[in-house]
Amino acid sequence: MTTNRREFLRTSALVAGGMQLSGALPTAVAGAATQQPSPGPSDAGAASGRALRILVLGGTGFIGPHTIRAALGRGHEVTMFNRGRTNPGIFPDVERLIGDRNDDLTALENRSWDVVLDLPATNPKWVELSAQLLKDAANQYVHISSESVYSDTSVTGINEDSPVFRREDVELPEDGRLPYGLSKVLAENEARRAFGDRATIIRPGLIVGPGDPTDRFTYWPARIDRGGEIAAPGDGTDFTQIIDARDLASFLIHMVETSTMGTFNASGPESPMTMAEMLYGIRAVTTGEIGFTWIPWEFLEEKGIRPWADMPAWVPSTPEMIGFSTFSQLRALAAGLTLRPLADTARDTIEWHNARPEEERTQMRSGLSRANEAELLRAWHASRGAPAG
Repeated sequence: MTTNRREFLRTSALVAGGMQLSGALPTAVAGAATQQPSPGPSDAGAASGRALRILVLGGTGFIGPHTIRAALGRGHEVTMFNRGRTNPGIFPDVERLIGDRNDDLTALENRSWDVVLDLPATNPKWVELSAQLLKDAANQYVHISSESVYSDTSVTGINEDSPVFRREDVELPEDGRLPYGLSKVLAENEARRAFGDRATIIRPGLIVGPGDPTDRFTYWPARIDRGGEIAAPGDGTDFTQIIDARDLASFLIHMVETSTMGTFNASGPESPMTMAEMLYGIRAVTTGEIGFTWIPWEFLEEKGIRPWADMPAWVPSTPEMIGFSTFSQLRALAAGLTLRPLADTARDTIEWHNARPEEERTQMRSGLSRANEAELLRAWHASRGAPAG
């Protein structure tokens, strides 16, 4: 089983729903110029503190509630548009319009807003329909994309001007379903086609923190908090990038308050972070007795352990994937992205996780089950002629 770009993107989409420590990354990336706020009709309102009228497409999942709280906290007026099925009682004082992005946008007709926030959508058709309908009804369209749009992850320091997937270069599967990275590119294109230079495209990396139903990061704080011997991937030197959903939400509201247009990667931390730094950083907010057992990628591969899914937030530094967790964030940081300490995210995630229903705590959607981790550790120790533990 060889980890390649196609397999990784397939795995990451399903889960959603060697560099050394001394290895240097570029401190500046050519082409990652800062984009200054574009003048627009919302500038005066943001500068004077005027409340913006914000339409949120979605708003009830993981990122949406954080974003709405950030907007309300800044005094903005929010309207939600969704099917009304998920968390129907959330934000009872916020206007909610009912419809379906597949075929029913009637509730959005003959209305206007200052800004549209299009939260993660994997179907380009959804973006096409909403953006075309609203292109004359709002001043700015903010679309949440993904850093998975980049087609070449064999280089480090990928920035917003790096190549992205193109339909003509991607071999579609037999079922015709669009690969995740390509679908996000096509969705971006629809936002730009409708709004032109009034579109803002945000490309987050792995979004983490309280409320994440995918457990793609939560696995590690929860596992470390439980204590004991922990199976960890690689040798600790592979890089990883994450962004707290609350930091992403604050960045979105900052971008609409300043009418900042353009395309921006959005991950953290500001300096490259290794898996060892992340796991030991999480360890610092826990009190249990633990020990990390680092298991090489070759052994994990032999045992069928999948990067990103069984070992969340991690991709081995193979030649094809070495750049996946070293995306440049210079443009977003210059535009106002701020990032909280890892300790805050880890502590809050543990607190949220411990308050979840027992089934969610014991049957996580990402990471190894207790039985599978124990078997992996036994096999690894046996291969080295050492007893487990």
